[in-house]
Amino acid sequence: MAVTLAAGLGLTAVNVSAEADPGVRACTAEEYAALVEAGDNFALGCQLPGSALADITAGFADALAQEPLPLTSEDEVDKSDNVELVAHLPLEGSFAEEGAYGTDMAFRGRWLYDGNYSGFQVFDIKKPTKPKRVAQVFCPGGQGDLSVHKNILVMSVDSSRSDDSCSSTALSATEKSAWEGLRVFDVSNPRKPKYVAAVETDCGSHTHTLAPTKNGKSLFVYVSSYSPNADYPDCQPPHDKISVVKIPVKKPARAKLAATPVLFPDGGNPGGPIPLLTSSSTSGCHDITAYPSKDIAAGACMGDGILLDISKRKKPKVTEVVTDDLNFAFWHSATFNNAGTKVLFTDELGGGSLPTCHPGFGPTKGANGIYDIVDGQLEFQSYYKISRIQALTENCVAHNGSLIPGKGKDIMVQAWYQGGFSVFDFTDSANPTEFAYWDRGPISTTSLELGGAWSVYWYNGYIYSSDITRGLEVFSIDDPIVNAAKKVKMGTFNAQSQPTYGG
Repeated sequence: MAVTLAAGLGLTAVNVSAEADPGVRACTAEEYAALVEAGDNFALGCQLPGSALADITAGFADALAQEPLPLTSEDEVDKSDNVELVAHLPLEGSFAEEGAYGTDMAFRGRWLYDGNYSGFQVFDIKKPTKPKRVAQVFCPGGQGDLSVHKNILVMSVDSSRSDDSCSSTALSATEKSAWEGLRVFDVSNPRKPKYVAAVETDCGSHTHTLAPTKNGKSLFVYVSSYSPNADYPDCQPPHDKISVVKIPVKKPARAKLAATPVLFPDGGNPGGPIPLLTSSSTSGCHDITAYPSKDIAAGACMGDGILLDISKRKKPKVTEVVTDDLNFAFWHSATFNNAGTKVLFTDELGGGSLPTCHPGFGPTKGANGIYDIVDGQLEFQSYYKISRIQALTENCVAHNGSLIPGKGKDIMVQAWYQGGFSVFDFTDSANPTEFAYWDRGPISTTSLELGGAWSVYWYNGYIYSSDITRGLEVFSIDDPIVNAAKKVKMGTFNAQSQPTYGG
């Protein structure tokens, strides 16, 4: 079910100083169509101008010849001694078909909700080493990001559909009748989720963020979307806003659009000449992470990183903006440390479709940027990127991760697509250090194909990975730095709505 991103090593991509040439395309028409259907930013990797990808390795040829890549197939694994794979449940049924990619996860009690371009699955993880698939909800509409709050499950749809039903079909966004936005499910019985509401939002919902009110009566949802187009009736430029949806906790069927606050009245970062390789033009946000107990949020908004005051849930207010036109191509996601005194932003260089974990891209592109928050201002401290060289046939870049609740420590586990996952300590903001990892070999040695870990999160003592093509994987870790974290038990976990740990 792999989607080929480019045949052989002929992908044109990486000369970021080159002028954009709309006539140059790295993929065949068939490959491009498949990636457009896949959604996200993957298809943009086909449009990048410059020299052949293989050319960027010219200066490293001798070094690579002396130190060949350690892995040559998906069956081979490179890992640290403190990590073990303890369970694997592959995709199955309609969730194993072409384009049914595994995506984001949400946790509540013994239940894991695993998003997919075809809908979502529910797993019983009471015994993490023996997870059980208890439900599959076929309700297509990529990318299927999920969050859970009490008995409410929220799902993002950023794929233009014929209507809001689970039997909908793809329909061009040029059609006014097309629908995309949020779906709301009642999961009071996790084995039999019930679809109870749908809310259409401008440009759909690429991701979303939960921000419950402190009285517990209402659940506000910040909807992130981007890439407006004058030909799309429901996604018009400049789209410098987000959508805010209000869900009554006791009556989720009454979910409705509450506000559409403008976050970038000045238009935001105008961007560089090459989308996803030089700085992106801001036209919405990719992801927002809320820290509800502290009334703050951090947004990764294409060309900008932002801080928000969310004390008034319906009216989030931008309090700080930062850019990095030199090294950040696409501000993708954000994670606070537990104290709320730092933000780790990720750069999804190439939109997730390029092999950026390679010397030709360098250690500061496609990486994390770590910022301290000092008097409300974001102060840059360092970059963090995995050091293991990946094959030119492996899409690899910083992606979704979460904190591990180490007492007095800032520790994170993070997905890197076909680069596997990394566990690192950023307590010293200027000197982040990796101490655990898992890396599987390439899906293919002859073509660049989409795959790898989409989301990797810590939950109640184990590491869970939602792999694009392999399904659900569960890992154990045995290390003094994290063993104390196993005592911290969470009732609910959503990566984009951070809890406060006691440590």
